Amino acid sequence: CADLKAGALAKNLKVKGPVRMPTKTLRITTRKTPCGEGSKTWDRFQMRIHKRIIDLQSPSEIVKQITSISIEPGSRLRSPSPMHRLEPSAAM
Repeated sequence: CADLKAGALAKNLKVKGPVRMPTKTLRITTRKTPCGEGSKTWDRFQMRIHKRIIDLQSPSEIVKQITSISIEPGSRLRSPSPMHRLEPSAAM
């Protein structure tokens, strides 16, 4: 997020964000035993997805230049055409 914002500010663009979106928590609870016999013990797994939104007001060519920076593994950029909104998200 900081690299994207710094790149946009270096090109004198209007930047809003990063805005934190609510953390999405995915949970799976499953029995430990494969056969279903024995004591009823359970495993609990969860994955948290953190999202940030950065709003840029600029032509699409400049947005492509800014987003060509290297991004951490597990992160993803999504840039819708009409609004040029970048949404990096990292799964933990």
